[in-house]
Amino acid sequence: QVQLVESGGGLVQAGGSLRLACAVSGRTISSLYISWFRQAPGKEREFVLAINRSGRGPTDDRFTMSRDDAKNTVYLQMNSLKPEDTAVYYCGANVGGITTIPRRVDYWGQGTQVTVSS
Repeated sequence: QVQLVESGGGLVQAGGSLRLACAVSGRTISSLYISWFRQAPGKEREFVLAINRSGRGPTDDRFTMSRDDAKNTVYLQMNSLKPEDTAVYYCGANVGGITTIPRRVDYWGQGTQVTVSS
């Protein structure tokens, strides 16, 4: 069974940075497609970024994903944070491929709260 545990959330001022971590157990991250999603209060869960089994994925101006195979952990580096980035951030894992659709995610972590103050 794959388990995901997020950490690194917190309160940060606008313009600041945070690095979220997603520790994976049960399978190696090189055998999984890992995605980050977020859910703000009253809104649906939305896709943020993802990487494939080779550790590559789309880029973003402010957010970057990376991974540490030795720790079996994936990271989400968030820079230039804005109040609208406030949400619970979840990592998700899939066996068959990257998905941007929450209901198609195979495994979820419990989430970590990110709050950006103005």
